[in-house]
Amino acid sequence: QVQLVESGGGLVQVGDSLRVSCVASGPAFKTYSMGWFRQAPGKEREFVAAIPWIGDGTYYRDSVKGRFTISRDNAKNTVYLQMNSLEPEDTGVYSCAATHTAFPITSQNNYPYWGQGTQVTVSS
Repeated sequence: QVQLVESGGGLVQVGDSLRVSCVASGPAFKTYSMGWFRQAPGKEREFVAAIPWIGDGTYYRDSVKGRFTISRDNAKNTVYLQMNSLEPEDTGVYSCAATHTAFPITSQNNYPYWGQGTQVTVSS
């Protein structure tokens, strides 16, 4: 079983950049597909980005395409979410999640393992 710990959240201004990280403990990190999800106050949790354990593809929700980049470093058991040109609508608790399956990679129901989340607040 994998345990996930996020870090790197904070309060930033519109247009700023921020990188959040998620470190996994437990065996075989490279066999997990990893996703980032976020939840804004009063809203449902939504998919942000994902990177499968196999292949070179990455997946993003439409509103972050071109601004966010997900990447992973299997040697460090870490997945990153680089966020550029941040907007107030990006505010929320960002959580990473892990699954052994590759698809459906955008569905939170596919992920059995979750971190506690890190708060990202974008101020206008």
